Amino acid sequence: MPHSADQITVTRDETQRRYEIHVGDVLAGFTSFRTDSRGRVLFPHTEVDPAFKGRGLATELVAQAMAEAAQRGDTVVPHCPFVSRYLRENPVDGLDVDWPDQPHPE
Repeated sequence: MPHSADQITVTRDETQRRYEIHVGDVLAGFTSFRTDSRGRVLFPHTEVDPAFKGRGLATELVAQAMAEAAQRGDTVVPHCPFVSRYLRENPVDGLDVDWPDQPHPE
């Protein structure tokens, strides 16, 4: 497992339709997204490799993904329980959130 001094980066992968978090050169986790027919960006699932648990990587990943979504002017629909909890606890300036009546995580 990479050491805590390794650089953490978050990138958007359009092909895989997800934001990825890397520790050094290792993919440590991702949060997937898809765009619905109304142009909203749905976030159904977030996953971090168990080898990296307890390091706050899911929070960092979702924070950066939501900040970029706000910058892009996206409307986010949080179906993933982790993304929902993050957004309830951490307002993101400029982010439009369309809360689902019933979450549909994948």
